[in-house]
Amino acid sequence: MTAIADVRSHPPKKPVMSQRLGTAFLEAEGLGVTFRARGNVLHDSDAPADGRLVWSKSGRLRGVRALQDVSFRLSQGDRLAIIGQNGSGKTTLLQVLAGIIAPEVGRLTAVGRITSLININLGIQVEATGHRNITLRGLAAGYSRREIEARRQEIADFSELGEFLDMPMDAYSAGMRMRLTFAIATAFEPEILILDEWLSAGDIAFKEKATQRMQSFVGRAGILVLASHSPQLILDNCDTAMWLDEGRIRAYGEVRGILDQYNSHSKAVQKPAARPG
Repeated sequence: MTAIADVRSHPPKKPVMSQRLGTAFLEAEGLGVTFRARGNVLHDSDAPADGRLVWSKSGRLRGVRALQDVSFRLSQGDRLAIIGQNGSGKTTLLQVLAGIIAPEVGRLTAVGRITSLININLGIQVEATGHRNITLRGLAAGYSRREIEARRQEIADFSELGEFLDMPMDAYSAGMRMRLTFAIATAFEPEILILDEWLSAGDIAFKEKATQRMQSFVGRAGILVLASHSPQLILDNCDTAMWLDEGRIRAYGEVRGILDQYNSHSKAVQKPAARPG
């Protein structure tokens, strides 16, 4: 297990609170997700000790439990960090919250539009022009054509692409594509923001502008759910943390306390066994 870096020597900034007045609400009740296996047959001795594999009576592997009995409630202004080792279920939970995959069991209730930055290339077609992709990406994210048109000029100005917006994106450099997708993804008002790590874009000069835009974007969110391995990013932006372990909530509470618990556990797991004398 990889520990999140020790944060004791890095005093956190005050978490970025929502700059918006609203009624955003997000509640998960007993969420469960199992990824189905396809034709694999394993012996009991091959099953991991954590018991996340699901077996049939005949010994056929049916799947792997990615999430089990995950429940929480968030209201306007809440900032939740999700931490845990790789494979703990963080990405699966974000995908459920974003509507990318549906839970097998449990219920998800949301009041307010959910904006996900898990895949900022969703809806992008490289053979289409930059302007056309502003429309396509906006529609894929659930915005109306009227909302998209209201943001078009601002997106164009921020991306600094000028006449290149009239050209197909397959003629763009990788940096130009990132500028445009970043500008589109952060152009709208997020009510419930689902974020997997922090976004940045472009060369050094553009990154500074992108960082400021990202901070403003996150600050405008009614609710933030952030999965990250960066302790400082978590402390700067979140007031509450959820520690996922093997698809279950292991701990939930004030962000620094949960980070300390997670780090202590990680260090204990990594500590080498003492050699016999």
